[in-house]
Amino acid sequence: MIVPLGFLIGFIAAIPLGPVNVFIISQTLKRGFLHGFFGVLTTVFLDFLYCLIALIGIFNITINLTQLKPVLKVVAAVLLTAIAIRLFKESRTEVGSKHPQKLLRTYPRPVIGVILLYASNPTLYAFWLAVAGSVTAHHLVTKTGWPPVVFAIACGLGSIFWHLILISYVSKHHRQFQSKIFRKILQVLGIVLIGFACYSLVTLFFEPWG
Repeated sequence: MIVPLGFLIGFIAAIPLGPVNVFIISQTLKRGFLHGFFGVLTTVFLDFLYCLIALIGIFNITINLTQLKPVLKVVAAVLLTAIAIRLFKESRTEVGSKHPQKLLRTYPRPVIGVILLYASNPTLYAFWLAVAGSVTAHHLVTKTGWPPVVFAIACGLGSIFWHLILISYVSKHHRQFQSKIFRKILQVLGIVLIGFACYSLVTLFFEPWG
């Protein structure tokens, strides 16, 4: 019961087109499957870690998002805007113009980008806390022993399953795009990230901070 439930939650949680998915798609489009895969591995590990920490209760010691949310939202808005600007700039360059040797030195980029996006997104903290609260309240997963670890791993497996489908499709079909279409896609992804950044700032004025 724990494994299929965790897999389903991880899979469903990974589907929405949020900032992390947009970033992974852009990395796959610009630099190929391996760059997207590095971003996916980072995403899956962080999903596993957040879920496990929420389940075993460590967040209960440090959870004070009321004070941290405004800062995190501003940081997220700045980060998303910076990534969007980068996409706009790269949409003006020729596809595949970078030398493969240079690309080998850029693998940490998707890892760092995903980590920063996770760290600055309080919604992700709240989501995994809600998941942990739900499954423990209904006695589906205990807070001790191996069940929290197994459940968190299952969530990670569900997440990686969806993300591998996503980047496999993008990497397989992106070379079929004409240069003009490719640049338009990067611009649209940049606009989407700007939209997330604006939303993050707008919520500063509409959410109560206590």
